[in-house]
Amino acid sequence: MKKSKSKDNTKGSTRTMRPAATPEARENQLVSLAVELAEKQLLDGTASSQVITHYLKLGSTKEKLDYEFKKKQMDLIEAKTESLQSAQRVEELYKNALDAMKSYSGGISGANDYDE
Repeated sequence: MKKSKSKDNTKGSTRTMRPAATPEARENQLVSLAVELAEKQLLDGTASSQVITHYLKLGSTKEKLDYEFKKKQMDLIEAKTESLQSAQRVEELYKNALDAMKSYSGGISGANDYDE
């Protein structure tokens, strides 16, 4: 069963966190704290214009389209990478098949094939 948040988030209360194991984890902790603070400020009506503008931009159609575009670009890059890796595997398979056929037909396999 999931515990609900307690109402101990009043002024003066400190929140302890486990130390982060990596710089990335620490960054995630700090981002989480900043988002929580921004949420509190927005709810209290004390958020700065920069905080309000930031979250308005996140919710805009343009921002969502930019996010989708970047996601599609990443998918395309991953597909191209997989295609290149697949082509390298196919090339290796063809080379192995040619070497096998040469050995079956009595040809000499190895570097000496190109010295003739």
